[in-house]
Amino acid sequence: MKCHFIIQARMGSTRLPQKILLPFYNGKSILELLIEKLSQIENTEIVIATSKGEENDVLKNFAKQHGVICYRGSENDVLQRFIDAADAVGAEYIIRICSDNPFLELDSIRQLVAHIEKSDNTVDYISFDIDGTPSIKTHYGFWTEYVTLKALKKVANLTDESLYHEHVTNYIYVHPESFNINWIPGPECLLGNKNIRLTIDTPEDFENARNIYGELCANNPYPTIQEIVTYLKDNPECYNSMIQQIKNNSK
Repeated sequence: MKCHFIIQARMGSTRLPQKILLPFYNGKSILELLIEKLSQIENTEIVIATSKGEENDVLKNFAKQHGVICYRGSENDVLQRFIDAADAVGAEYIIRICSDNPFLELDSIRQLVAHIEKSDNTVDYISFDIDGTPSIKTHYGFWTEYVTLKALKKVANLTDESLYHEHVTNYIYVHPESFNINWIPGPECLLGNKNIRLTIDTPEDFENARNIYGELCANNPYPTIQEIVTYLKDNPECYNSMIQQIKNNSK
Protein backbone atom coordinates (compact mmCIF):
# COMPACT_ATOMS: atom_id res chain seq x y z
CA MET A 1 0.00 0.00 0.00
CA LYS A 2 1.83 3.07 -1.25
CA CYS A 3 0.65 6.18 0.58
CA HIS A 4 0.63 9.71 -0.76
CA PHE A 5 1.19 12.64 1.54
CA ILE A 6 -1.22 15.35 0.39
CA ILE A 7 -0.36 18.69 1.93
CA GLN A 8 -3.27 21.10 2.23
CA ALA A 9 -1.77 24.51 1.48
CA ARG A 10 -2.70 27.99 0.36
CA MET A 11 -1.21 31.47 0.60
CA GLY A 12 -4.37 33.42 1.41
CA SER A 13 -4.66 32.83 5.16
CA THR A 14 -6.84 35.57 6.67
CA ARG A 15 -5.02 35.82 9.99
CA LEU A 16 -1.45 35.29 8.75
CA PRO A 17 -1.04 35.51 4.97
CA GLN A 18 1.82 33.53 3.40
CA LYS A 19 2.57 31.90 6.77
CA ILE A 20 3.78 28.63 5.28
CA LEU A 21 6.53 30.31 3.21
CA LEU A 22 7.74 32.83 5.80
CA PRO A 23 11.25 32.19 7.21
CA PHE A 24 10.74 29.94 10.22
CA TYR A 25 13.96 28.15 11.10
CA ASN A 26 17.48 28.61 9.70
CA GLY A 27 16.01 30.55 6.79
CA LYS A 28 13.67 27.71 5.86
CA SER A 29 9.89 27.98 5.69
CA ILE A 30 7.40 25.71 7.45
CA LEU A 31 6.51 24.08 4.12
CA GLU A 32 10.16 23.40 3.32
CA LEU A 33 10.73 21.87 6.76
CA LEU A 34 7.64 19.69 6.36
CA ILE A 35 8.80 18.36 3.00
CA GLU A 36 12.22 17.52 4.47
CA LYS A 37 10.48 15.66 7.30
CA LEU A 38 8.03 13.76 5.08
CA SER A 39 10.87 12.78 2.76
CA GLN A 40 12.23 10.61 5.59
CA ILE A 41 9.33 8.17 5.06
CA GLU A 42 9.95 5.49 2.45
CA ASN A 43 7.48 4.33 -0.22
CA THR A 44 5.52 7.57 -0.23
CA GLU A 45 4.99 10.51 -2.56
CA ILE A 46 4.41 14.14 -1.65
CA VAL A 47 1.69 16.27 -3.26
CA ILE A 48 0.86 19.90 -2.48
CA ALA A 49 -2.88 20.50 -2.98
CA THR A 50 -3.65 24.17 -3.39
CA SER A 51 -6.25 26.27 -5.17
CA LYS A 52 -6.26 27.92 -8.58
CA GLY A 53 -6.04 31.49 -7.24
CA GLU A 54 -3.08 33.38 -8.68
CA GLU A 55 -1.73 34.08 -5.19
CA ASN A 56 -0.87 30.37 -5.11
CA ASP A 57 1.32 30.51 -8.21
CA VAL A 58 4.26 30.71 -5.82
CA LEU A 59 3.35 27.27 -4.44
CA LYS A 60 3.51 25.78 -7.92
CA ASN A 61 7.01 27.22 -8.31
CA PHE A 62 7.96 26.05 -4.82
CA ALA A 63 6.84 22.49 -5.59
CA LYS A 64 8.89 22.43 -8.79
CA GLN A 65 11.98 23.67 -6.94
CA HIS A 66 11.63 21.00 -4.27
CA GLY A 67 10.79 18.07 -6.52
CA VAL A 68 7.23 17.49 -5.37
CA ILE A 69 3.89 17.50 -7.20
CA CYS A 70 1.53 20.48 -7.08
CA TYR A 71 -2.16 20.03 -7.81
CA ARG A 72 -4.44 23.06 -8.09
CA GLY A 73 -8.17 22.76 -7.56
CA SER A 74 -11.16 24.33 -5.86
CA GLU A 75 -10.63 27.24 -3.45
CA ASN A 76 -13.57 26.59 -1.13
CA ASP A 77 -14.43 22.92 -1.67
CA VAL A 78 -11.31 21.46 -0.08
CA LEU A 79 -12.81 17.98 -0.02
CA GLN A 80 -13.21 18.03 -3.80
CA ARG A 81 -9.70 19.46 -4.13
CA PHE A 82 -8.35 16.46 -2.25
CA ILE A 83 -10.39 14.01 -4.31
CA ASP A 84 -9.24 15.58 -7.58
CA ALA A 85 -5.61 15.74 -6.43
CA ALA A 86 -5.71 12.07 -5.46
CA ASP A 87 -7.29 11.08 -8.76
CA ALA A 88 -4.68 13.11 -10.65
CA VAL A 89 -1.76 11.20 -9.11
CA GLY A 90 -3.44 7.82 -8.68
CA ALA A 91 -3.51 8.01 -4.89
CA GLU A 92 -5.87 5.54 -3.22
CA TYR A 93 -4.31 5.81 0.24
CA ILE A 94 -3.80 9.31 1.57
CA ILE A 95 -2.04 10.80 4.57
CA ARG A 96 -3.43 14.30 4.95
CA ILE A 97 -0.99 16.98 6.07
CA CYS A 98 -1.92 20.44 7.35
CA SER A 99 0.75 22.83 6.13
CA ASP A 100 0.64 24.98 9.27
CA ASN A 101 1.94 22.27 11.62
CA PRO A 102 5.76 22.46 11.77
CA PHE A 103 5.83 20.23 14.86
CA LEU A 104 4.33 17.16 13.17
CA GLU A 105 6.13 14.39 15.01
CA LEU A 106 8.20 12.14 12.75
CA ASP A 107 7.81 9.21 15.18
CA SER A 108 4.00 9.55 15.03
CA ILE A 109 4.05 9.65 11.24
CA ARG A 110 6.06 6.43 11.23
CA GLN A 111 3.66 4.95 13.77
CA LEU A 112 0.71 5.85 11.54
CA VAL A 113 2.36 4.36 8.45
CA ALA A 114 3.10 1.14 10.35
CA HIS A 115 -0.54 0.98 11.45
CA ILE A 116 -1.67 1.50 7.86
CA GLU A 117 0.59 -1.31 6.65
CA LYS A 118 -0.87 -3.70 9.23
CA SER A 119 -4.46 -2.84 8.32
CA ASP A 120 -6.35 -4.02 5.28
CA ASN A 121 -8.01 -1.95 2.59
CA THR A 122 -11.37 -2.04 4.38
CA VAL A 123 -10.15 0.60 6.88
CA ASP A 124 -11.38 4.03 5.82
CA TYR A 125 -9.70 6.28 8.36
CA ILE A 126 -6.88 6.09 10.91
CA SER A 127 -5.72 8.80 13.26
CA PHE A 128 -4.83 9.53 16.86
CA ASP A 129 -7.24 9.66 19.78
CA ILE A 130 -6.14 12.39 22.17
CA ASP A 131 -7.94 11.96 25.47
CA GLY A 132 -11.21 11.22 23.65
CA THR A 133 -10.80 13.85 20.92
CA PRO A 134 -9.72 13.27 17.28
CA SER A 135 -6.22 14.72 16.96
CA ILE A 136 -7.25 16.94 14.05
CA LYS A 137 -9.63 18.75 16.41
CA THR A 138 -6.87 19.68 18.86
CA HIS A 139 -4.44 22.62 18.96
CA TYR A 140 -1.32 20.51 19.47
CA GLY A 141 -0.26 20.27 15.82
CA PHE A 142 1.62 16.96 16.28
CA TRP A 143 -0.28 14.48 14.09
CA THR A 144 -1.38 13.53 10.60
CA GLU A 145 -4.39 11.43 9.55
CA TYR A 146 -4.93 8.63 7.05
CA VAL A 147 -7.96 8.36 4.80
CA THR A 148 -8.78 6.45 1.65
CA LEU A 149 -9.85 8.10 -1.57
CA LYS A 150 -12.87 5.80 -1.53
CA ALA A 151 -13.95 7.23 1.85
CA LEU A 152 -13.55 10.83 0.64
CA LYS A 153 -15.68 10.11 -2.43
CA LYS A 154 -18.29 8.54 -0.15
CA VAL A 155 -18.39 11.73 1.93
CA ALA A 156 -18.81 13.84 -1.21
CA ASN A 157 -21.78 11.68 -2.23
CA LEU A 158 -23.38 11.72 1.21
CA THR A 159 -23.38 15.45 1.94
CA ASP A 160 -23.38 18.86 0.30
CA GLU A 161 -23.03 20.66 3.62
CA SER A 162 -20.30 23.29 3.32
CA LEU A 163 -18.76 22.41 6.70
CA TYR A 164 -17.88 18.92 5.50
CA HIS A 165 -16.51 20.16 2.19
CA GLU A 166 -14.29 22.72 3.91
CA HIS A 167 -13.02 20.32 6.59
CA VAL A 168 -11.97 17.26 4.63
CA THR A 169 -12.34 14.43 7.16
CA ASN A 170 -14.83 15.94 9.62
CA TYR A 171 -17.83 14.00 8.30
CA ILE A 172 -16.03 10.68 8.78
CA TYR A 173 -15.40 10.92 12.51
CA VAL A 174 -18.72 12.68 13.16
CA HIS A 175 -20.47 9.72 11.50
CA PRO A 176 -18.41 6.71 12.67
CA GLU A 177 -21.30 4.34 12.00
CA SER A 178 -20.80 4.85 8.26
CA PHE A 179 -17.04 4.18 8.15
CA ASN A 180 -14.42 1.72 9.35
CA ILE A 181 -12.27 3.83 11.69
CA ASN A 182 -9.17 2.89 13.67
CA TRP A 183 -7.86 5.05 16.49
CA ILE A 184 -4.28 5.10 17.77
CA PRO A 185 -4.01 6.16 21.44
CA GLY A 186 -2.13 9.41 21.99
CA PRO A 187 0.92 9.61 24.26
CA GLU A 188 0.37 9.54 28.00
CA CYS A 189 2.56 12.62 28.49
CA LEU A 190 -0.28 14.76 27.08
CA LEU A 191 -3.05 13.45 29.33
CA GLY A 192 -4.58 16.40 31.15
CA ASN A 193 -2.32 18.87 29.34
CA LYS A 194 -4.56 20.81 26.99
CA ASN A 195 -2.67 24.13 27.02
CA ILE A 196 -0.23 23.24 24.24
CA ARG A 197 -0.89 25.01 20.94
CA LEU A 198 1.73 24.56 18.22
CA THR A 199 -0.48 24.69 15.16
CA ILE A 200 -0.09 28.07 13.46
CA ASP A 201 -2.98 30.36 12.58
CA THR A 202 -1.94 33.77 13.91
CA PRO A 203 1.19 35.97 14.14
CA GLU A 204 1.34 35.16 17.85
CA ASP A 205 1.26 31.42 17.10
CA PHE A 206 4.03 31.87 14.54
CA GLU A 207 6.39 33.77 16.84
CA ASN A 208 5.85 31.46 19.78
CA ALA A 209 6.31 28.32 17.68
CA ARG A 210 9.37 29.72 15.92
CA ASN A 211 11.10 30.43 19.22
CA ILE A 212 10.33 26.98 20.61
CA TYR A 213 11.31 25.24 17.37
CA GLY A 214 14.65 27.07 17.29
CA GLU A 215 15.47 25.99 20.84
CA LEU A 216 14.46 22.36 20.36
CA CYS A 217 15.90 21.76 16.89
CA ALA A 218 19.31 22.96 17.94
CA ASN A 219 19.60 19.55 19.61
CA ASN A 220 17.30 17.37 17.48
CA PRO A 221 15.98 18.30 14.01
CA TYR A 222 12.90 16.15 14.61
CA PRO A 223 11.90 16.70 18.26
CA THR A 224 9.55 14.18 19.84
CA ILE A 225 6.35 15.02 21.68
CA GLN A 226 8.01 14.00 24.94
CA GLU A 227 10.90 16.38 24.28
CA ILE A 228 8.45 19.19 23.53
CA VAL A 229 6.47 18.54 26.70
CA THR A 230 9.68 18.47 28.75
CA TYR A 231 10.86 21.75 27.19
CA LEU A 232 7.55 23.45 27.95
CA LYS A 233 7.65 22.17 31.51
CA ASP A 234 11.07 23.79 31.89
CA ASN A 235 9.92 26.99 30.14
CA PRO A 236 6.37 27.60 31.41
CA GLU A 237 6.33 31.18 30.11
CA CYS A 238 5.75 29.71 26.62
CA TYR A 239 2.25 28.76 27.71
CA ASN A 240 1.08 32.37 28.13
CA SER A 241 0.65 33.01 24.41
CA MET A 242 -0.67 29.48 23.77
CA ILE A 243 -3.44 29.77 26.36
CA GLN A 244 -4.57 33.10 24.95
CA GLN A 245 -4.59 31.81 21.37
CA ILE A 246 -6.52 28.68 22.35
CA LYS A 247 -9.10 30.91 23.99
CA ASN A 248 -9.34 33.11 20.89
CA ASN A 249 -9.31 30.32 18.31
CA SER A 250 -11.32 27.43 19.69
CA LYS A 251 -11.90 24.61 17.16
